[in-house]
Amino acid sequence: MSQLDWPKTFSCEFFPPITTEGLSKLQTARQQLMAMHPAYFSVTYGAGGSTRDRTVEVVLDIQAHSEVPATPHLTCIASTKSNVRELLNHYKTQGIRRIVALRGDMPSGMRDPGEFRYANELVSFIRSEFGDHFHLEVAAYPEYHPQAPNPNQDLENFQRKVDAGANSAITQYFYNPDAYFHFIDQCARRRIGIPIVPGIMPITNFTQLARFSDACGAEIPRWIRKKLESFGDDRNAIRAFGLDVVSELCRKLLDGGAPGLHFYTMNQAGLTLAIWERLGFTTSH
Repeated sequence: MSQLDWPKTFSCEFFPPITTEGLSKLQTARQQLMAMHPAYFSVTYGAGGSTRDRTVEVVLDIQAHSEVPATPHLTCIASTKSNVRELLNHYKTQGIRRIVALRGDMPSGMRDPGEFRYANELVSFIRSEFGDHFHLEVAAYPEYHPQAPNPNQDLENFQRKVDAGANSAITQYFYNPDAYFHFIDQCARRRIGIPIVPGIMPITNFTQLARFSDACGAEIPRWIRKKLESFGDDRNAIRAFGLDVVSELCRKLLDGGAPGLHFYTMNQAGLTLAIWERLGFTTSH
């Protein structure tokens, strides 16, 4: 199937906060974003200094108190088959049906990668242990993974995840739609037949965005970077310009056949909802 043939899937991502105040803000944002009727809420694994237990806590809170299914991220680096199996069994008993399966980064100070080296090994393990119980999302990199030696190697790595049993993919965020469409064309030539949903990062804070982008290899096009730099500390101007840029990006992606959008919300609802409404979608409570 081509990307045009897949039903559109819209979803939102949170990170597990490390303070009670942060958890309260997440719960408020989650409640507001339910108006979009997303297919699922995903929760990152151990982001921002939080622990695995914090991720599990947020996942189960969403699953128990939201009409939207929770989707945990699961990174395999520095993990064992035993603790991955235990965690997935726990999720299964709580009604979790979707997992974002990732390699992850080696924790600072650790040298042992554990029993998994790459995400395709995690996908293969989940399939062998749980069959088709979980819908498995994996990561894709339209601008290529920063650690990949070349584009072909990165595509081969992605194909290994698909061949291991991935059902669909979410991309790293980007601001150049041509990068996504080129990546899709490359995947089509390899007969990769799963939906690849663009990851969307609203723009709220240029300094933070530049730091994230430098770390993960996501390019901020020069014209966007220069414009954002020109606003200095004017947060309203940054927000207004970012809203224009990202809304237009989303429109081009959907018009071009992207099978949905995955919003990196940063635990805030405002800009995601504003983009949603600019795209002409309605919200209801």
